[in-house]
Amino acid sequence: MPFGKYKGTLLCDLPVSYLEWLNREGWPAGKLGMMLATVYEIKLNGLTALLHSVKKSVSPR
Repeated sequence: MPFGKYKGTLLCDLPVSYLEWLNREGWPAGKLGMMLATVYEIKLNGLTALLHSVKKSVSPR
């Protein structure tokens, strides 16, 4: 996350409560907003295993 309380946090590690707040208040414009909305939908639908799988495959070893 590039700003705010969670600056420096990976988007997939943001708490659902923060994503819910952003959903109510409005997503940021552009690519960041699209990525945050996607992470929110993934978490909302119980698909966090997808995020863990992707995170594991791209993290430096």
